[in-house]
Amino acid sequence: MLKLNNLTLHYGHSKILNGISMEAAQGEVTCVMGTNGVGKTSLIKAISGTHPRSGGDVMLDGETLGVLPAHRLAHKGVAYVPQGREIFPLLTVRENLEAGFVCLPPSEHFIPDEIFELFPVLKEMQNRRGGDLSGGQQQQLAIARALITKPKLLLLDEPTEGIQPNIIQQIGEVIRLLRDQGNMAIVLVEQYFEFAYALADSFVVLRRGDVMMAGSKADLSKEAVLKGVSV
Repeated sequence: MLKLNNLTLHYGHSKILNGISMEAAQGEVTCVMGTNGVGKTSLIKAISGTHPRSGGDVMLDGETLGVLPAHRLAHKGVAYVPQGREIFPLLTVRENLEAGFVCLPPSEHFIPDEIFELFPVLKEMQNRRGGDLSGGQQQQLAIARALITKPKLLLLDEPTEGIQPNIIQQIGEVIRLLRDQGNMAIVLVEQYFEFAYALADSFVVLRRGDVMMAGSKADLSKEAVLKGVSV
């Protein structure tokens, strides 16, 4: 579903990604891991279009994408749940979800029942402002808003950060269900190793803007991945 070839990214004159090549398959969770500052979030921003890449090719579902802004990529099926969630605090839960309609034709401007089945708390809080939700509830809202767009590729950046354990478990169950439905590729950036390892089908471990390790869960031992992440 997703294929990157020699992707580079700069912030000003600083080169952050040195030529990332990786794939993320439909119906699988690909975990991008590594210590702080190695380029994980920068990679997700480059894929999502929230920061333009400097070079390299991105292919989604067989189509080679140009250097497109985030809203154009969203229309092509890229959904991004950023670190920090970035929901609209003054809009209600329902209004936050409806923001995803912009990627859909008018005939699909409704909230599917599946959204509230995945996140029952959002149904109960439809009329509450997003900023009044707890951190865990806001994370569920951010994921739900991304799913409204019916993505081919779901990018999740640190979905467990600052979240209470029971909601971490719920989010893990949702990711697993989405993976098993087989409709999208999921790229997960995550520092919580046990959470990521339990969900992953494959790994991409970054070090200083380069891929230092990549492979399927079947081919990489837990010890090898943990050692790579710790370097």
